[in-house]
Amino acid sequence: MNKLFTLSIGLSSILLAQNITSIEYTGLLHLSKDVATEISGIHVGDSFDINKIDESIKKFYSQGYFSDIVVSASKNGALIYQFKEKSVISKLQMKGYNSSSDEDEQEALFTSIGLRKGDLYDAVKVQTAKKKLIKKIEAEGYYDTVVEIEVEPKEESIALVFEVNKGEKIYIEKIDFAGANRLDTADIESALANKEEDFMGWLPGLNDGVAHMDQLAYDGLRAKDVYMQNGYLDATVSDPLMRVDNGSYKANVTYQISEGEQYRINTIRILGDVDGLKINDIKNELTALEGKIFNINKLRKDMEYIKEQVANLGYANVRVKPDFQKNANNHTVDIQYTIVPGNIVTINDVIISGNHTTRDRVIRRDIYLAPGDRFSQTDLKDSKNALGRRGYFENVSIEQQKIDETHSNLLVKVKETATGSIQAGGGYGSFQGAMVSASLSDRNIMGSGINAAISFDISKISVNYSLSFNNPRVWDSDYSLGVNLYQSEYQYVTYDQKSIGAGVNIGKQLTRNLYGSLNYNYSKNKTNVDENTTDFHTFSLFGQEDLNYAKSTFSVGLNYDSTDDFYIPREGIILGGSLGYTGVGGDEKFLEAGFKFGAYYGLEDLIDYDLILRYKLRASALKDQGQISLPEKLFMGGIGSVRGFEPYSLAPHIDSVDDEGRDSRQYLGGTKSVINTIEASIPLSKAARMRLAFFYDYGMVGRKDVNEITKEGYGVSLEWYSPMGPINLVFARGRNPDKLDRTQSFEFTMGRKF
Repeated sequence: MNKLFTLSIGLSSILLAQNITSIEYTGLLHLSKDVATEISGIHVGDSFDINKIDESIKKFYSQGYFSDIVVSASKNGALIYQFKEKSVISKLQMKGYNSSSDEDEQEALFTSIGLRKGDLYDAVKVQTAKKKLIKKIEAEGYYDTVVEIEVEPKEESIALVFEVNKGEKIYIEKIDFAGANRLDTADIESALANKEEDFMGWLPGLNDGVAHMDQLAYDGLRAKDVYMQNGYLDATVSDPLMRVDNGSYKANVTYQISEGEQYRINTIRILGDVDGLKINDIKNELTALEGKIFNINKLRKDMEYIKEQVANLGYANVRVKPDFQKNANNHTVDIQYTIVPGNIVTINDVIISGNHTTRDRVIRRDIYLAPGDRFSQTDLKDSKNALGRRGYFENVSIEQQKIDETHSNLLVKVKETATGSIQAGGGYGSFQGAMVSASLSDRNIMGSGINAAISFDISKISVNYSLSFNNPRVWDSDYSLGVNLYQSEYQYVTYDQKSIGAGVNIGKQLTRNLYGSLNYNYSKNKTNVDENTTDFHTFSLFGQEDLNYAKSTFSVGLNYDSTDDFYIPREGIILGGSLGYTGVGGDEKFLEAGFKFGAYYGLEDLIDYDLILRYKLRASALKDQGQISLPEKLFMGGIGSVRGFEPYSLAPHIDSVDDEGRDSRQYLGGTKSVINTIEASIPLSKAARMRLAFFYDYGMVGRKDVNEITKEGYGVSLEWYSPMGPINLVFARGRNPDKLDRTQSFEFTMGRKF
């Protein structure tokens, strides 16, 4: 204010009550003269007002463009503003943070701390960026980080060079919970961001012991929360005290804990008068129960459940206030939820952004809220999951934009992913040799939601071609239509088969998650039996060495899908069943039933680590109605079955020795099969969208009994959601293979769900 005060005295001594005859602005680069006049609020003809001129200078400084402003006046009444604009940052460079010199990575790093090339130099802003960088490095576990900033003046610009000395990483050697007697300290530690270093802690999923300094202040609250989850409402946990050995950079952390007594729930009440809300029904669905130990997590979950039920009635801005009254005498607690519903909210508009290819109408048909609808939280959640299951988008978010107390817009923001791609896959096996497959496909042709693909795969023993087309929402209705054509040649151990066929399917979306379909397939097949290697009772249904047969199949199916993503679901289930009859025309006559189940559960909210557990079950059964040729029977092996064994190499069989003393195997095929898969998927690189999955497969196949042949496989698969589409590299081993079993240790595919 000293500069402004001096300015005011100088102007007042020469101007007195004179009017302004002209206004000049010199040195402006970022503002036009018209904009400058609007900011100052001073015009030609106005009287000289020292206070008004002082205020205009403050307004100009607040724009952030100027490092100095000088105002002067001539005796003839001219008012002159002389501006010195801040220098532009022409160069940003980071040294010592990492080994990368990639410009894009450096730009992203500076953006994360609030600086960009082209910004005006502001010393305060630069110091703020420095503090953000130090916090970012501390979050990575480095101690005593030093950042020096070199300012290099250039002509009308400035170059900034950040010199970073990360210091050393701190490793937590021991954590002591003094006073913790009633809870397992391992349970307390598991909730903390800072944990003791595990043996071989560098392995994924184990604790590396690196201290996260930015999280240390919150770990006491996390420990307190563990006690609240177990009913210890009087528990206190001190802030952590960290002692660091400056020589070894090993640290010990101590918490002082007073546990108190454990509380049980005495009563639960829900207060609030909301039309249509059935309080008793809601109370019956709560996870916290009277007589049980108090758990703060259950209270939070119940709050969200109550909010969702009220929001489903249109109260988008509902609040639920929890209150629990402790009874210290008998160590019980009375819980009361008070509902503050607010006003019923109507959807004003649905605004879609981020869809450069996908048409708005394709997105809108999966959004269960439209303009004029009453708000529903369940509808909003189901809409987000439905869009995620389509496979068109990398990210989907739906937010409310409040217009007034009774109206909101829905902001649907999507980030599209590659849906059209040239995909390839393959592997190697001792039986089929090198395998190569490729396809040209698009799940979302020109943003229409229509899916089409042409593909082939070739190996030493097989050649397959296929062409498919599917419209999941014909004319934006609930009906779907699909057709496919295919031709295949496959050389099995004891026979080879050529097939050509076509299929058509009609489906309907029965509910949001339930889909029904009616399918018809027709194929012509030619099977050549090798008389020298085949025991002919294997082909007792053939009655001849070469068999030409036609297959005509009608089937119906039901599929339920509540997952939240097409490729990498973290919640929900998939449940499906089908029943088909082969025999309306053609030569084959049999019934076929299929069943599939998948459950997906992400643990990130529970353990603060993106671990996804998956369980998958597939079962099939055939019933002879006159003829089931060997190629139509059930086999196991390969991706989607029991990994570690070659595709279609596991089935009931007869092992024998030929005339030359060689071991041989004649396949009989199965009529019943069940395949179980357990997987645990962990992140490798979030930036590259790459994950590692550990799996175990257990399969059974038989003719009379399903467990005639039982096989197990295990291994790891690299799951990479690449720009070309999802890639799955599978490294597997079959457990305890028989002498004649054909094993396979590596396969890879593209374009398949994980």
